[in-house]
Amino acid sequence: MNPSSRDPSSGARPAPADVRITSRTRSRIPTERGGFTLVLYETDYDADQHMALILGEIGDGEDVLVRVHSECFTGDVLGSLRCDCGRQLEQALSLVAAEGRGVVVYLRQEGRGIGLLEKLRAYNLQDEGLDTVDANLALGHGADERDYTMAAVLLRDLGVRSVRLLTNNPAKMESLAAHGFAVRERVPLGPFVNAENAGYLATKARRMRHILPMSDGAGGAGEADGVGGTDGVDGTSAVDGAGRVSKNDGIDGTGGVSRGDESRPREG
Repeated sequence: MNPSSRDPSSGARPAPADVRITSRTRSRIPTERGGFTLVLYETDYDADQHMALILGEIGDGEDVLVRVHSECFTGDVLGSLRCDCGRQLEQALSLVAAEGRGVVVYLRQEGRGIGLLEKLRAYNLQDEGLDTVDANLALGHGADERDYTMAAVLLRDLGVRSVRLLTNNPAKMESLAAHGFAVRERVPLGPFVNAENAGYLATKARRMRHILPMSDGAGGAGEADGVGGTDGVDGTSAVDGAGRVSKNDGIDGTGGVSRGDESRPREG
């Protein structure tokens, strides 16, 4: 596939098995958290160089702790308080290091897929009163244009078969399950709330299905600080391939729930 010929808006997404992938190099990355290995990939799916940061041995590929992280220059590099991306990346790296085995996939899809320039323009619209979804729409973009096909491609190349996914976003779980991965567990991150990003996080919970429980002072999920899921699920919930939120369950990669039977229709 010619990367320049792929139309992201066409909806045509090749299966990971159809994507040609090349591991260009791998390097040792010592950090304060531990020693990682960084693998840089090129594919014929797009023109970007996606990466995987690995710690420990993948082994049989089962139940690997995985973070699928989309590039955020402002949050990951500058430490911007407008989002929680940088803090999520830091926590994911710490959790993988503590586990002694895991993968952080770093996808080059800045600004939920619209690029840095358009993300900054969306920031300006947010400063004028639009929320993060409406700002994207006002610029002619979708609310979220990210594509997780490359995450599946990289994880398959690394020998990962099933994952414990570090995420608050059901869409990532659904995508990996659709690509044949068993999502055994959702491991929540944060939430990292401050005065600058409280409205942004609330919008993600309300309009983008992100699971962001906040303490209401009584030990439950509430709307304190403007953040809280609207579907009432807790921090161990998962979403199966049939589009249901299921407490304490994972996705078996064939659209079924791997364990447990408590489920209900997903809202929104």
